[in-house]
Amino acid sequence: MALTDRDHRLRAQVTPEALFHDRRRVLKALGLLGAGASLSPLAQAGLLDLFSTPAKADGRLPLPHAKPAAYQAALPLTPEEKVLGYNNYYEFGMGKGDPAKQAQGLVTEPWSLTIDGLVAKPLTLTVAELGQRFALEERIYRLRCVEAWSMVIPWLGFELNQLLALVEPLPTARYVAFETLYDPKQMPGQASSRIGGGLVYPYVEGLRLDEARHPLTLLALGLYGKQLAPQNGAPLRLVVPWKYGFKSIKAIVRIRLVASQPPTTWSQAAPNEYGFYANVNPAVDHPRWSQASERVIGPGGLLDIRRQPTLPFNGYADEVAELYQGMDLRQWF
Repeated sequence: MALTDRDHRLRAQVTPEALFHDRRRVLKALGLLGAGASLSPLAQAGLLDLFSTPAKADGRLPLPHAKPAAYQAALPLTPEEKVLGYNNYYEFGMGKGDPAKQAQGLVTEPWSLTIDGLVAKPLTLTVAELGQRFALEERIYRLRCVEAWSMVIPWLGFELNQLLALVEPLPTARYVAFETLYDPKQMPGQASSRIGGGLVYPYVEGLRLDEARHPLTLLALGLYGKQLAPQNGAPLRLVVPWKYGFKSIKAIVRIRLVASQPPTTWSQAAPNEYGFYANVNPAVDHPRWSQASERVIGPGGLLDIRRQPTLPFNGYADEVAELYQGMDLRQWF
């Protein structure tokens, strides 16, 4: 059947496949690059789903773990394929689906973690040794991204405070600094500002010592009963559930105890937008969007959109609010 003029016009409007898979080019082609804050929630949600990647079967091994009742929250879990396929991890690209595609070659074994700085007993341990020294627990935590979307994830890990107790922090230690692997050959975003968003690498993060010692603060080695996938921060990542997700640094190789507040990647990149504390706070908006509500990443597709109110401290206020008594959380955001 011969194509009409209308058919040709419609075909000309179809985005080429190569363009579809390049997030920044697609946004530019749609005239929306840099304009995400002005989009409706429906439009933002649609764009986010366009750039996620369906999860594929992998070789992650199951990890033995306990399931303490206190951490088995009665919350609907985010589907595992969404957790595996929908990530922010600029070392592997800025699109939500880029990490699932680009991180699979990351070598995660052997892997060593060094804990040093203001400690009496510095240590270097392999991930295998961590798994032998510390019993893993499944903890179901909310995850809230600073971009105003959320998940619920069953992490496998152990309390960071258990590791800190081994190295015996000195009285002068007041903060804990974390550092991601730096390997531009394996992490293309570290080698290219176009891929990695122009951030300064390696990625670094930090907590106050009392935050790091809090029972909710987790070093995670797995999720959904298995080892972490590379796109989720394998083999070792931090999970701090009352803070925005960018605080939960991935692929950790070093933890240092220090006297002064350490630099953090996103605070260095945009200090007026991403503070050191980054506690989830519906009353303090991001300069370019509201934090009062969040989009729930659920089992559905493009049109399955549900929003819910954002909870102070991501729902963990009863456990952690006392850490910030007397602080102006608008100033110390």
